[in-house]
Amino acid sequence: MISQEPTIKVGIIEHCRDVRGVFNGPFTMNGMFQLGGNFSARAENGRIVLTDGRGNEVIPAKEVHCVQTNGATFTLHDVTIGIHFHWERKESQTFQGNLTLVARDNGTITAINEISVEEYLASVISSEMSAEAPIELLKAHAITSRSWLVAMLEREQRHVDVDPERTIRSDDEMIRWYDREDHDIFDVCADDHCQRYQGITKIISKSAAEAIEATRGIFLVHGYEICDARFYKACGGLSEEFENAWEERHVPYLECVSDSSIQHPKITTEREAEDWIFSHPDAYCNTTDAAILRQILPSFDQETTNFFRWAVEYERAELEEIIRDKSGFDFGTIQNLVPVQRGPSGRIIKLKIEGTKKTMTVGKELEIRRWLSKSHLYSSAFIVVTEREDDGTPKRFMLYGAGWGHGVGLCQIGAAVMAAKGFQAEQIVKHYFHHAQIQKLY
Repeated sequence: MISQEPTIKVGIIEHCRDVRGVFNGPFTMNGMFQLGGNFSARAENGRIVLTDGRGNEVIPAKEVHCVQTNGATFTLHDVTIGIHFHWERKESQTFQGNLTLVARDNGTITAINEISVEEYLASVISSEMSAEAPIELLKAHAITSRSWLVAMLEREQRHVDVDPERTIRSDDEMIRWYDREDHDIFDVCADDHCQRYQGITKIISKSAAEAIEATRGIFLVHGYEICDARFYKACGGLSEEFENAWEERHVPYLECVSDSSIQHPKITTEREAEDWIFSHPDAYCNTTDAAILRQILPSFDQETTNFFRWAVEYERAELEEIIRDKSGFDFGTIQNLVPVQRGPSGRIIKLKIEGTKKTMTVGKELEIRRWLSKSHLYSSAFIVVTEREDDGTPKRFMLYGAGWGHGVGLCQIGAAVMAAKGFQAEQIVKHYFHHAQIQKLY
């Protein structure tokens, strides 16, 4: 395991043909000269063409390394956040550390921020949580985020491969999952696919800085490895197991946990799933306390309501169009949506879509959420209720669901409620990560 603080590379912008921004102070370009103020970059003939604020082309290169001087920061315009989710939008964001612009073979640019782990984490905590969040929640989140990040870095350094087969496809089945190893020239992206990171755009609050300093170098460990600690918004009362969201590998500290002082039984049948999702069980994340939610959710996350139990309704033709667009398959007239396999939280791992032209089973949880929504469903823990015409043809599909996110690891809203109830950070992380220990490594 590590013994000193590492630095990481964070992908801020991808798949763009031009990037605009501001150097808020002097930056050295490829070790040759300094530049400050407005700049733009475009991809041209496999190179980055960097232009200063006066329109002068100052450097053409495959990669442009911009190294800050005296703590200077940089701002990037039109950074997309919430990619493919219902809160997607563009922002101007400001970052500490260094900037690298890379020309990709497809004619686009990737913008990468190189920064120390602890500075990165201060931003993650401020991006994921409101500045008014309880300090014990911020500390618990810092330990969780730090552990996930460095576990990934150590896995890369050991050249440990995750299962390379993230898509298992046959004529009647499509099983797909997504993980941060999808990135090639940087360690993590800046969006929810990895950890939400918005530089110093969101003010680093005093409490967030205190949480980072109080937990500096502290990790969740299991055996002789740092825990691959995951997190999400709300479990819906029961958390999910790792192998049901990603590769088929059981992780002892990422097992199903009851998000309550009461031990709720795991979901094992469709009847139990129906009873569970149509109930409102005692759970830390079962809260409508507006004060707590304002403390822990950034402003755009507060646009999401009814996350503990939710409902989505589709006319049949509308759902057919969404599935055809998202999957690339024409199912004809959709007859049934049939859960094939669920995890212990009630999340559907495999869903069979039966149509007049095609029948196919889709998984895992994120792919199900992607296929059944113009953005993403809140979770794959849902019950399907079908309203039919007199001849039996479906007229309308109603999805009644539970939770927000993949459900593996730390439940952010549940952890916030625990903190508000007086639980300490160590108690919070040990509640969600059974069999894990706390250890200071630097």
